[in-house]
Amino acid sequence: MSSAADTGANRPGAFQTLRLLAFALVVGLASLSTAQAQENRPESFADLAERVSPAVVNITTTSTVASRLEGDPRLPEGSPFEDFFRDFFDGPRERPDRPRRNQALGSGFVITDDGFIVTNNHVIEGADEITVEFFSGLELPAELVGTDPATDIALLKVDHDTELPHVPWGDAEAARVGDWVIAVGNPLGQGFSVSAGIISARGRALQGNFDDYIQTDAAINRGNSGGPLFNMDGEVIGVNTAILSPTGGSIGIGFAMSSTVATNVIDQLMEFGTTRRGWLGVRIQDVTAEMADAIGLDEAEGAMVTDVMDGPSKEAGMLSGDVILRFDDGDVSDTRTLVRRVGDAGVGRDVEVVVFRNGEEMTLTVTLGQRELFEAAAREGAPEAPEPEAPASYLGMTLQALDDDVRAELELPSNMSGIIVREVDPDSDAAEKGIRAGDLITEANQQPIASVEDLEARAEEAREAGRRSLLVLLRRDGDPRFVALSLED
Repeated sequence: MSSAADTGANRPGAFQTLRLLAFALVVGLASLSTAQAQENRPESFADLAERVSPAVVNITTTSTVASRLEGDPRLPEGSPFEDFFRDFFDGPRERPDRPRRNQALGSGFVITDDGFIVTNNHVIEGADEITVEFFSGLELPAELVGTDPATDIALLKVDHDTELPHVPWGDAEAARVGDWVIAVGNPLGQGFSVSAGIISARGRALQGNFDDYIQTDAAINRGNSGGPLFNMDGEVIGVNTAILSPTGGSIGIGFAMSSTVATNVIDQLMEFGTTRRGWLGVRIQDVTAEMADAIGLDEAEGAMVTDVMDGPSKEAGMLSGDVILRFDDGDVSDTRTLVRRVGDAGVGRDVEVVVFRNGEEMTLTVTLGQRELFEAAAREGAPEAPEPEAPASYLGMTLQALDDDVRAELELPSNMSGIIVREVDPDSDAAEKGIRAGDLITEANQQPIASVEDLEARAEEAREAGRRSLLVLLRRDGDPRFVALSLED
């Protein structure tokens, strides 16, 4: 009894000791974590800034623009003196316009010791003269080697008697969200400036097909365009290009085109003076879950072909309705992935393309064309796709088969077939999927249709196959698009 009583009496002391030990352990771990965080955080960016700044340049461009008429004073709109000057000058004085010189500022960086310089296309676009100023104060005239508006990249060249300081490219794919970065450039024309931050996000797309932006909170302002985004090893992992801001100034959301995209563009500009991107010759769209179910695809992945133009893919036997699952030994997750990989694949190469068709995978060999040649031909007046306008009646739609009268009414080609959507029930699945009056439905279940009966037959086949959706191909203003319509009541 005595022994048991002693043990009970000592128990609170034992618990207190354990609590103190646990508290000490937590404090120790927290201190260790804080110490590690402080160890990973740079005390200063001064050494890095000093090392890379000599290769960063200020860019000044000069262009000729038409001047205002004499007597038209350049006052800010809404200025309190605006009415006074208008009355004083009594309108513009008659005289011929005199051209005036306009200047713009930006940034860039040297990538070779013989003077190749990278900047943004929008920095030098339309420039008559381009001057670069180095950190040392040296000023040199620059010549434009080539530009790529699609990625907003431009390549310049300067000549100098001695080797120029330059910086290496880094691997943007190795950069992680949260990594430290610094931006160097010429913000607001104030001269060389350094700002630091972290990578906030990767793989951002703004507007272009080839976008791969790094988002950063390092301060980027007007004038930083074309400047480098460095990692902590002094390597360029991005070309500062744009900011997201309601005020025009930095709010911590800046974008730099990744070095993965930029280096490929620069290599082509150095070799050819222009880009040479691969081209499949198809129009594509992302695959939704309903579309995948409608064609029997296990997962909503790949890029669905909505149209096959005259060119590489048609010659290889690709068809509208094919889903591209793999391209050149790499999986295709969506349309953006495919566009970038095709563009980077080169011109004239034979590549294997795996497509899903009629419930099976098949491999096609496509000889890639050149996107720039196709786009140039289109600009020069190559035949454009017809611009059908459409109507018909089933699955919440009022439909009508095409005949000569309807084709004439809608100004459709005589060889155009399909059914026209005349009306759409606003409470139907078709309306929810964005179908509207004027759309032309040309295929259902990946088979051509010419009547409402054809559409009903394809829908019944899909139901018998246990599918909950019917895949239809419609055209609007000449652009094809697949839509999966629900077959459930």
